[in-house]
Amino acid sequence: MSAAQLLRHSRKLRSLQNAVDCERSSLVRYFSSSSGSFIVKENGVGKRTGGTRLSKHSQPAKELETFSVGVNRSYTWTRAFNSRIPSAVSGLNGSFSCGQVASARPFSSGADLPPHQEIGMPSLSPTMTEGNIAKWLKKEGDKVSPGEVLCEVETDKATVEMECMEEGYLAKIIHGDGAKEIKVGEIIAVTVEEEGDIEKFKDYKPSSSAEPVAPTESKAQPEPSPPKVEEKEASKTPEPKAPKTDEASQSGDRIFASPLARKLAEDNNVPLSSVKGTGPDGRILKADIEDYLAKGGQREAFAAPGLGYVDIPNAQIRKVTANRLLASKQTIPHYYLTVDARVDKLVKLRGELNPLQDASGGKKISINDLVIKAAALALRKVPQCNSSWMNDFIRQYHNVNINVAVQTEHGLFVPVIRDADKKGLGTIAEEVKQLAEKARDNSLKPADYEGGTFTVSNLGGPFGIKQFCAIINPPQSAILAIGSAEKRVIPSSADGQYEFGSFMSATLSCDHRVIDGAIGAEFLKAFKGYIENPTSMLL
Repeated sequence: MSAAQLLRHSRKLRSLQNAVDCERSSLVRYFSSSSGSFIVKENGVGKRTGGTRLSKHSQPAKELETFSVGVNRSYTWTRAFNSRIPSAVSGLNGSFSCGQVASARPFSSGADLPPHQEIGMPSLSPTMTEGNIAKWLKKEGDKVSPGEVLCEVETDKATVEMECMEEGYLAKIIHGDGAKEIKVGEIIAVTVEEEGDIEKFKDYKPSSSAEPVAPTESKAQPEPSPPKVEEKEASKTPEPKAPKTDEASQSGDRIFASPLARKLAEDNNVPLSSVKGTGPDGRILKADIEDYLAKGGQREAFAAPGLGYVDIPNAQIRKVTANRLLASKQTIPHYYLTVDARVDKLVKLRGELNPLQDASGGKKISINDLVIKAAALALRKVPQCNSSWMNDFIRQYHNVNINVAVQTEHGLFVPVIRDADKKGLGTIAEEVKQLAEKARDNSLKPADYEGGTFTVSNLGGPFGIKQFCAIINPPQSAILAIGSAEKRVIPSSADGQYEFGSFMSATLSCDHRVIDGAIGAEFLKAFKGYIENPTSMLL
């Protein structure tokens, strides 16, 4: 190690001492096979928060660096001199966001690699367990500086830019453009401090110990030792269940498989003979079954002979949408209320406002923009519908933030219009179009879709759907489904006379734990009032 490097590291060690002395927050990482979380202590109160599994290296000393990816983009770091004990890290700003990235810089000794930093797949949303690399904005050999964007990561909700943490050089990209299903914490790249060290990482591969391991499998792998296990011992002590299963799992035509792998295969009707094991002696692990299912193995097993088909990989947004909506229907007691509102005056008002918008250079106001405004004002009148079920209590929100469902080729997105009740129609129209464009480009940021309190889904205008019932977007307690407008013949005030009117169907899906039937009806009454007398929205 050069004198310059030693000086740089000694300065960081001195900075560490100051950080450890800070009482504002401290964090302890437990290296256990069943826990990938941190203990965060703030103001004397301990909390557990999700974390990323740190890579373990054979070097006697290493530096563990953690930075949080969020709106504030704050970074913290520390050195750990013994990888076998928990590392103490001080939060310099007293707050940690859900997106945390762990990286480790091992120090070379003898013929080992020079000092380097392994960059792991970050957790960029509370529900993210794996991500995809959309594209790298830096290439191998490029110099990188703090704040520069390294790559774009496709999370379970959007595509997010991943920024560099320290100055250095990008020595090796482990997972290139388009890499799929990379577990959180798995190494995706390596950086070095000296440009001359780049060439030494040309054929670099991360050690298997640095790869993320499922907690349940980590216990099962080191446990079996077939040569030492005998029938006599098994009869005396019924303790070692895993080795017993492994012994019986392969004899002649039998197959090695962990108990978890066998259970998962049985639940999904996967024949173990069709799965290739990656464990010791070809043993099938839980991860092998999951990989088999992810590659369409389950669909192949159920495909009838002679049927032509194509397997379409699920994007992260599709997987998350499926899981959230399934959980919504299974756990939320839905009920539905429908009302028909006459929209003749609404259409007329839109026709009067759009010329003014054109003259001022603003975006045209759509029927959906007027619907969003009417729903926001109705929520202000009936705040019980602007709430969430929190098990022990109901949380009623002061802000009216309306999520708007946008269908794209990448999946369904729900960007949010914040404080929609306080914004003018022109502002709402502008924001909806900007967010819809970002959704179609797959470039929404977390701030663009998080924090909604109510959702509007419109299949009437774009697709002509007359009426439908939408699934509630948890943790919200209601969603409004808007159908198309249709002309109807209605009796006029004069006897024997008839007139034509356009009516739009609106269906409110409610969480019965939060919204009673009468409250839902009260909301639809207020919404209908704004739609049929739209000038009242301008007051």
